[in-house]
Amino acid sequence: MDNTPQEPLPEGSLLAALDLGSNSFHLIIAKIEHGELRPVETLAEKVQLGAGLQDGILSEEAIERGLACLTRFAQLLESVDVQRIRVVGTNALRVAKNRWEFTWRARQILGTGVDVIYGAEEARLVYLGVAHSLADDAQSRLVIDIGGGSTEFIIGEKFEPQRMESLQIGCVSYIAEFFSDGLISRLHYRRAYNRARIESLHIRHHYHSDHWAESIGSSGTLQAIATILVQQGWSEGGITRSGLKQLENALLEFEAIADIDIEGLGAARRGVILPGVAIISALFDTLNIESMRTSKGALREGVLYDLLGRLTHEDVRERTSNALMQRYSVDADTAALVERRARVFFTATRNSWHLGNNEWDLLRWAARSHEIGMAISHKHYNRHSAYLLRN
Repeated sequence: MDNTPQEPLPEGSLLAALDLGSNSFHLIIAKIEHGELRPVETLAEKVQLGAGLQDGILSEEAIERGLACLTRFAQLLESVDVQRIRVVGTNALRVAKNRWEFTWRARQILGTGVDVIYGAEEARLVYLGVAHSLADDAQSRLVIDIGGGSTEFIIGEKFEPQRMESLQIGCVSYIAEFFSDGLISRLHYRRAYNRARIESLHIRHHYHSDHWAESIGSSGTLQAIATILVQQGWSEGGITRSGLKQLENALLEFEAIADIDIEGLGAARRGVILPGVAIISALFDTLNIESMRTSKGALREGVLYDLLGRLTHEDVRERTSNALMQRYSVDADTAALVERRARVFFTATRNSWHLGNNEWDLLRWAARSHEIGMAISHKHYNRHSAYLLRN
């Protein structure tokens, strides 16, 4: 629990990040070379955890699919120190009332816990992954990541996100809602488009093209769409309005999702390409996007760079915590007293509750900033504090 700055990680150190998405699970293992992260292993498997959600409950079949995938991933992680692995769960695990049935068993397989992250934290990590894959320019950018159960929107410059949002719009959830029978019709497609349009209307003022200079797509679905458009000659690069319309017309010629066969479309994306096109088409119209380029950087890369920062104590969360204390005029002496008391409880329970340094970091930040909610209201200030910290 030492908070003093650490030395840089040794040359050749391995770090790993796992993104347990609603559609696919992603693994990346990277090696530190000359102070930079170089990927040495990347792997993605279609699990469709979100497809196993029924009334907020993950089915045992979906849990078993996920655990089987993690068992295969665990073999690749044997050479990585468990302290240098971070696992995050997204929308499917956020909404699952029985997520512990999955996360507890996942911990037994991987040797480390699963962090089920909020939408705002997912958006921050997505932006971090995208920013590290792009040129370090000064112009503002809109980043969109369409996942299986949610879509993240971030406006930022360089490595700093400035505005973030997460909406319940996803390819897997839209398949279940609008194409559950596997058949394709213009009516069902239009309903999916309209739902995405309605869901995104309330963010249009903040994320409209007036507020950014370029748009970036970071998800596998958006990369698949861009690949199809280029290979079909419908775009010279990236995603365009006219290209989306041509792809939409081509997809609607098929009678069933299983029949979709378009050059450039891989089998793993066949099941989600139609709702993906409906969603991004709606977002193009709502946010006045004319064109979008794609980035290979996404959530798993963001988790990796965030982990590197934590291990070297260049943690953005530390900087944010200090900024919150200053902004809300926290009494430093009182905060230090609460942190010391919290440490007593932590020390007493860490072994029996299997707590580690990550849990201590969360507890000490909460202790330092426990009173910032008073800036909103003295009544239930602890709840307001929790809200400010989460967002």
